[in-house]
Amino acid sequence: MAPGGDALGTKAFRFVALLLAAFPLLIAGSAARAAGEFKTPAISGVRVEWNAALDQLRSEIGTQPAVAPAFTFPGRRRLPAFDPRSMPALVQLNAVTSQIFTGIGRSPVPVLLPFDAAAFLDAQLKGAPSLSVSHYQADFRPVDLFDAGSAGYDAVFSLEPGAGDGMPQRIFAKPVEVQITGSILTYDLDDPLGGKGEPVKSLAAQFPDLRRFIREGYVRYAFTRFGVPYVVSIQCLDSTPRPRRLSCREAYPVAERFLKALRVAGGLPSRPRTDVASETAERPLAASSDFTYRPPGDIIANSGARKQGGRPDFASYSQIRFPLERTPAFIHSQSFRNRRSGDRPIDELAGSNSSYPWRDNFCEARSFNVGQCSSGFGHQGEDIRPAPCPPEADAGSCDPKQQAVVAARDAVVIRSLKQQAATLQVNSRTEHVRFRYMHMNPAAMDADGILNGRHVGEGEKIGVVSNYLDHPNGTSRHLHFDVQVFTRDGWIWVNPYVTLISAYERLIRARGRGIGPQPAASAAVAHALPAEVNHPDAQEGGDTDLK
Repeated sequence: MAPGGDALGTKAFRFVALLLAAFPLLIAGSAARAAGEFKTPAISGVRVEWNAALDQLRSEIGTQPAVAPAFTFPGRRRLPAFDPRSMPALVQLNAVTSQIFTGIGRSPVPVLLPFDAAAFLDAQLKGAPSLSVSHYQADFRPVDLFDAGSAGYDAVFSLEPGAGDGMPQRIFAKPVEVQITGSILTYDLDDPLGGKGEPVKSLAAQFPDLRRFIREGYVRYAFTRFGVPYVVSIQCLDSTPRPRRLSCREAYPVAERFLKALRVAGGLPSRPRTDVASETAERPLAASSDFTYRPPGDIIANSGARKQGGRPDFASYSQIRFPLERTPAFIHSQSFRNRRSGDRPIDELAGSNSSYPWRDNFCEARSFNVGQCSSGFGHQGEDIRPAPCPPEADAGSCDPKQQAVVAARDAVVIRSLKQQAATLQVNSRTEHVRFRYMHMNPAAMDADGILNGRHVGEGEKIGVVSNYLDHPNGTSRHLHFDVQVFTRDGWIWVNPYVTLISAYERLIRARGRGIGPQPAASAAVAHALPAEVNHPDAQEGGDTDLK
């Protein structure tokens, strides 16, 4: 052995030992940094069983002998499943139903609607007297909204009070809105409440895996057909029936009438979807000189339900345009910043509502069920306040009552007359996501045509920051913005904080700086829905701050 070889060997051994000892710390450090990175959501794609859909269509058409010859059901052909020539019956069906449901052939999943296409076509072929569309829709009135795109389809139907043979009398005096979504994409959430529910005996034969449950202010009926997840839902209060409050017990028979009437109404195969993996979200490289934000989940102390904290969520759910036209803008609590605990402000670090740093308020205490908050309740979204006009600004260049609110993406509008909430929906090959805006003037939105089915472009003005809830001065002047994604439990609220941070960074073309400690991770906790979980009118949902 060379002189000093033993000593060198000992030193080498010690060096390797030190490296091995440090390795877990290096990994832990990398994991900690990775945990703070903004991520895109993970999304699962489903494979559609189109032959099963054709079999169901064949059986439905068979109930009308005069209609059957109008449809072609060829034998097996050596064509890709996504080639329309492999399923001419669907092409023929879309030609019939697109007269009522525009663009139905764009859906890559079989479209189930409460529409009897066979009876409708039978009447046309026989030259029968023209009947209202409701006659073929189990007495549901003509569709309020139908939107089909590369991710699937969404539709909203309504049942008027007193409509429908055999329906029980109800106290609720307005039409009941029923939503249905079928999607080829489902978002993979950390969701302990997911997959729960109870069977409905009267529908078990038609929907063997159907489960009914109340979640986030909706009674939901989730089932799988042709390999595709579908969810039927009605916004309701699990409470005593009242003329202005639809109780869930009054919603049950409406939803079940809707489900019993579902038929294959259209759709067309497309190329199979693959899963969308979570990746690091794109952000500007340049650093902002002033934009700072506190970490996701770091809500004001004791502002959560049951004094629970927030839930760290580093997902940027969509690459959006920031929803206010101008900067600067500020995300802060509108409810807790001025409250006091004893003789001290509840948050000594709050600063001004019109200053940085931003602070998450998604899991602040509200009576709304939010499964993504550790307490089970929360705010559902984020409150955004525009900057006040600078002292030197003139009225022509800065009117605090005319701060424009803009569309976050190219999207379709979901909104009925007089509602003060407007929802924009994106339906693409890689996204099925919704953005809800609250507190804008409903009369102004009505006048501007911000209503069901309207298509808006990214950055297009859709309103101004206002203070409406059920009436003017119902809130402070701010915008409530939230995000929903489609899951096998239907549309679920997720924290838009990181989505808004990254959108703001793109708008100012600079990366913000996170400040403050990273909050401890806490899993979402499943909680039962309490007796009164929604706003008295239950039409808008969301932000009911007393301000």
